[in-house]
Amino acid sequence: MIIKVQPDKQKSNALKKMAMITLQRLDETDTVKYPTNTLNDYYDIIHKLMEAITLAKGIKIKGEGAHKELIDYVTTLLNLSEQTEQFLQQMREYRNRIAYEGFTIHKNYIELNKDEILKIVTTLSDAQE
Repeated sequence: MIIKVQPDKQKSNALKKMAMITLQRLDETDTVKYPTNTLNDYYDIIHKLMEAITLAKGIKIKGEGAHKELIDYVTTLLNLSEQTEQFLQQMREYRNRIAYEGFTIHKNYIELNKDEILKIVTTLSDAQE
């Protein structure tokens, strides 16, 4: 559910800062050795950046299906491609399966998608006001 709130630049900036700290930690980690944790961290970074964008605009998304709706909202807002939206939804689904089913990610997923993930992170980071 999308809710109009007071724009919160301070919280928006704090979320972006936390995302960048996690990204820095990932740069210092053997991400291929820990692919499941790496996917979790990348998803967390992307989620924080998307939330930072919406909070800066006075939008809060919460409730059942909030992560899916957040991805839909931000990809539309930033005019990102449908492939990017589908990729982010797939990451969300993997992250949920990791959290709730003990699903593991193969190292090939990280190797094959790292550049795309970092491109999305850059796009979201640049979009945050």
